[in-house]
Amino acid sequence: MPRYYEPDLTVDPNSPFVRDAANKLVRRGYWMDMNDRTLVMVMTQGIGANLTNDEKRAHLVDLKREHLIDQVCTFMACENGTGNFD
Repeated sequence: MPRYYEPDLTVDPNSPFVRDAANKLVRRGYWMDMNDRTLVMVMTQGIGANLTNDEKRAHLVDLKREHLIDQVCTFMACENGTGNFD
């Protein structure tokens, strides 16, 4: 089962990432009304920017927008941010 982002509902009860008991997006229309370009921007520079790549990937697959995964999910070279692989 995919690992979806779980927003803190005490901070943002109207988050577009909220899912119901069946793990379905409550505000699916919010996402489906976006064109691909807007969705990429929202997921990379907006409300989705702090999600992990796995959470972004699961979200895009759920929205049937798998073709955007390479544009949205960034490659993390290493944990310390130096770009070194050792």
